[in-house]
Amino acid sequence: MPSLLTAELVRLNARAASKQDAIVQASELLAAAGFIEPGYLESLQGREQVSNTYLGNGVAIPHGLQEDRHLIRRTGVAVLQLPEGVEWHDGERAHLVVAIAAQSDEHITLLQRLTRLIGDPQQLRTLVEARDPQILVDALNGAVAHTGPSVVDSTPADFEQRVELVLDYPHGLHARPASAWVATAKRYQAALRVRHGDTAADPKNLVSLLQLGASANAQLVLSAQGVDAGDALVALKRTIEALSAEEHERAAAARARRQKAQPVLWTPLDPADVFEGVSAGPGFSIGTVRVLRAAQLEIEDRPGNTVDATHQLDAALHSTANELEALTRDTAARLGAAEGEIFAAHRELLNDSALLEHAARLLLDGHGVAWAWHQAAEQQAARLAALPDPLLAARATDLRDVARRVLKHLGENVATPMRLDTPAILIAEDLTPSDTAMLDPAVTLGFCTVSGGPTSHTAILARTLGVPAAVACGASLLKIADGSEAVLDGTSGRLYVGVSAQDRERARQTQLHLLEQAERAAANRALPAVTLDGHVLEIGANITRPEQVRDALANGADGVGLMRTEFLFLERHDAPSEDEQYDTYRRMIEASGGRQLIIRTLDIGGDKQVPYLNLPHESNPFLGVRGVRLCLRRPDLFVPQLRALYRAAKEGPLWIMFPMVSTLDEARQAIALAETVRAELDAPKVPLGIMVETPSAAAFADHFAALVDFFSIGTNDLTQYVLAVDREHPELARMAESLHPAVLRMIKQTVDGARKHRKWVGVCGGLAGDPLGASILAGLGVDELSMSSRDIPAVKTRLRGSRLDALQALARRALDCEDVDAVRALDNAEIKAAA
Repeated sequence: MPSLLTAELVRLNARAASKQDAIVQASELLAAAGFIEPGYLESLQGREQVSNTYLGNGVAIPHGLQEDRHLIRRTGVAVLQLPEGVEWHDGERAHLVVAIAAQSDEHITLLQRLTRLIGDPQQLRTLVEARDPQILVDALNGAVAHTGPSVVDSTPADFEQRVELVLDYPHGLHARPASAWVATAKRYQAALRVRHGDTAADPKNLVSLLQLGASANAQLVLSAQGVDAGDALVALKRTIEALSAEEHERAAAARARRQKAQPVLWTPLDPADVFEGVSAGPGFSIGTVRVLRAAQLEIEDRPGNTVDATHQLDAALHSTANELEALTRDTAARLGAAEGEIFAAHRELLNDSALLEHAARLLLDGHGVAWAWHQAAEQQAARLAALPDPLLAARATDLRDVARRVLKHLGENVATPMRLDTPAILIAEDLTPSDTAMLDPAVTLGFCTVSGGPTSHTAILARTLGVPAAVACGASLLKIADGSEAVLDGTSGRLYVGVSAQDRERARQTQLHLLEQAERAAANRALPAVTLDGHVLEIGANITRPEQVRDALANGADGVGLMRTEFLFLERHDAPSEDEQYDTYRRMIEASGGRQLIIRTLDIGGDKQVPYLNLPHESNPFLGVRGVRLCLRRPDLFVPQLRALYRAAKEGPLWIMFPMVSTLDEARQAIALAETVRAELDAPKVPLGIMVETPSAAAFADHFAALVDFFSIGTNDLTQYVLAVDREHPELARMAESLHPAVLRMIKQTVDGARKHRKWVGVCGGLAGDPLGASILAGLGVDELSMSSRDIPAVKTRLRGSRLDALQALARRALDCEDVDAVRALDNAEIKAAA
């Protein structure tokens, strides 16, 4: 790694009046050296509002927000040596402030050195007292070896059997996929190792994996040795690659949530204190504030018999594991499988060998069992908090959550979270996932936290519970007096305190209006989407499995607008058989009960990869062999799927749709092969259609309409191809907005082409689930909108409150807009006019 720190960027014997002052001084050093634009100071300050950058033992690492990396000219580090210290977080004082401006991941090795320093008090003291800047430069650039415990003292050599791969996870390696790696690795006796650059990890150890700091597109080396080394290596590689599609799907869903406009539901007219954070759970509430002031956890060191202490720790770990297993089941049953996985990952943290070994060393040194466990867990949590990716750094909260459970089983009087007995808005520095999962929505009007982020496990659980929530509201939040009256707009992430009586009444009217809207939407979700002047739109649901049909219909779906078949091929070691596929499609028909059912054939490639298919690596997979291109090249995959579909068609109605069609010849080939299979099985004819996801398909819609029976527009892919923006790109993804007028014009061209041959047009991309997007699509003339089940009631309500001619006028205005902001402004204008 190149040296990141030079003597010119070290300020010895500095003084800072506050944390803010220290950050300003550090940013001035970075700016003067040409590393950052002046505006990066705001990013450094913004990070402090989102997460605590105090690493531990007097070391703080202020760094900016990921979205502001464009303000970094080149990667650099500046150090303030503060012998007197400055208060940084929760009474802790920082004596070394290491400010980081990193364009990518060049600084990860530096962070690993800093985590070693927190376990080496003697070395830290030397650096704080140094009078030669070169001493700090050498220590942080790696020229000086540390004597304290370290994460990795040296990089171990790879084992004899090895493979290389690129980590195709948009958010890098974090807890959920890492837990799956661990589960696979533990099935084998072989010793396994994952190496990322100069850092190696044991894939049977969750925290070890997280400390790799493996970001998106990281180059990994997997190696193994032992009796089943070959099988273990193959299985681990398959698991890693099989999770790629799921990670991309989760990332896309998160982006879609972020890209949706977050309207401000209400603002006071009279003066009030406003605490602005980030929305973690939409909704609106009014009520009394209850402030949870977390006491610093102090564990007394009570030495005892080492053997007895070991047994006590084993018993506490076992009890905690059972507790988390029960919580996993309970949360999955109440909130969903994905939410239950949060606590399954927590359970895996108990198996972290580095954590257990550290606690054992402290026990052998004569310390008490609870103190030893607490110290070991805190050090591991500090290492996680130091990771540059906020998604990974947030796992420190998870580890502390688990550690406190163990302490309770060791007999420590660990404070339990506040249990509300009367309705209130909860204020806290942070809430752990355990605290959040146990919140009672009946009395929890909402919550606000000082720190946290919208992608944390706490925020995920808040959204699932339906609790209005705002996170990253800043330290001043804790200055609110317990018992204050407040208004919480979780949708925009704002808390208002000290609201006048007149404004409180206005807030109650807003709350009543929103409640009536939600009740009407829920009560009327089974009603058809009929405009005020009688125009009917079909509403479909996007699903993957037969068991999801019931929920879709309960939410008001008229049928299934898109069944994705990829799930049949993912997270397994070989392709599903024809019989297995037939059984799934047959069950889907049964669940649909004769309603419309559109099944998309295998859509693999691009952001979805299946390792056992051995597809060649492509430098630009989104423009490569994917969708129908792959199916036509792999009849061993395509023909069994078509056979299964036509066999199922004998049991009930279904439509077949081919993805990623870009040329007329591709459509002709797919239709011809389908007809051959149908004739061989003597199956009924079914409608055959294509996904319109490419500009060529939209431009040639009139020609395609002469060949196929229907279109379904996939706005997610169509957007990225029309705008030439990779929707997985970390910097450009926010530009991939389907409301862009250029995308809307391609949709109109598709509808116009279909109408020349009186063909049906649906939309199954993310735009269909956005009430504004749905309104514009209806105005453009589409026949059907298919979306996530949870989006159906709001979309139906919007359409039922509109006239077709008004929707058509809205669509015409949107087509004439210059950009996305102008299109969204049309919606705001309509809302104000309606009010």
